[in-house]
Amino acid sequence: MRPLAVIGNVNVDLILGPAEPWPKAGTEIIVDHDELRVGGCAGNSALAWESLGVDYEIAANVGNDQFGTWLKEAFGARSRYWPVEAVGSTLSVGITHPDGERTFFTTRGHLPLFNFEEVRAMFDWSRLRGGLALLSGAFLTDALTLAYDAFFDWADAHDIAVALDTGWPLEGWTEANRLRTLGWLKRCHCALFNEVETTTLTGRSDPAEAARGLKAGMPADAIVVVKRGPHGALALDRDGKEFSVGAPHVAVIDTIGAGDVFNAGFLAALAADMPLEACLRIGVTVASEAISTLPRSYGKPLSALVEEARQ
Repeated sequence: MRPLAVIGNVNVDLILGPAEPWPKAGTEIIVDHDELRVGGCAGNSALAWESLGVDYEIAANVGNDQFGTWLKEAFGARSRYWPVEAVGSTLSVGITHPDGERTFFTTRGHLPLFNFEEVRAMFDWSRLRGGLALLSGAFLTDALTLAYDAFFDWADAHDIAVALDTGWPLEGWTEANRLRTLGWLKRCHCALFNEVETTTLTGRSDPAEAARGLKAGMPADAIVVVKRGPHGALALDRDGKEFSVGAPHVAVIDTIGAGDVFNAGFLAALAADMPLEACLRIGVTVASEAISTLPRSYGKPLSALVEEARQ
């Protein structure tokens, strides 16, 4: 299995809900569900890999408070080189709604201080040679984002394929954010975006055509994945062939981090050299399990999922 790593945002998630209707200012409501957990795109993907029994490395930072200590403890030895910034840890409060949508309130915290020099010092890059690195949380990790070109150069020099999931920009998909993202994708070997992001980035309403639009601006051997929520996922392989899988019907409890969990399942299967359709199916299976369980579960270990896919 090829080496796996994730670089990006790890923060505290406080999940509350469901809330309906949205409360008026100055009032209080009672909700049925609360959960305090490790979050952030990178954190969600790493926790899924942990549950799947996949070996991985993770580069992140934390704040200098109790939350920072708690975040590091969640990842044990993998967090031993994480820098501790002289600020409070980033906290994201996610309010869920009965229709499965969610609203976030997030503090800046430690994430904007995460930088490329910290990332470069954290990894034994020779161990990652020939592997896959998931780069996430672009619009929250300000200092690192400014050095993405240096990161891409470093990854290329060590034969590491980069998969990109930027997350949703805080100010939305402005033209500037759209152009920045398309520029980053020119250096990436895998795009992992949801349907709305993909169609917004390309201006094409059909998700498959939007995926082709993204692939046209990426390296020739790039893979493009479109995460479609309850409709499953589709992907274009290195040759442009399209694959699509549906999602099982599940009783949704909490969709926060669903795309990040999909990323983990998909990339783990890809690192195991599974066919692209099987990678999509494993990603959808793991994400579907995560959004329908409380406490959150990720289902079977990767070895079992791979064995099932090969039968």
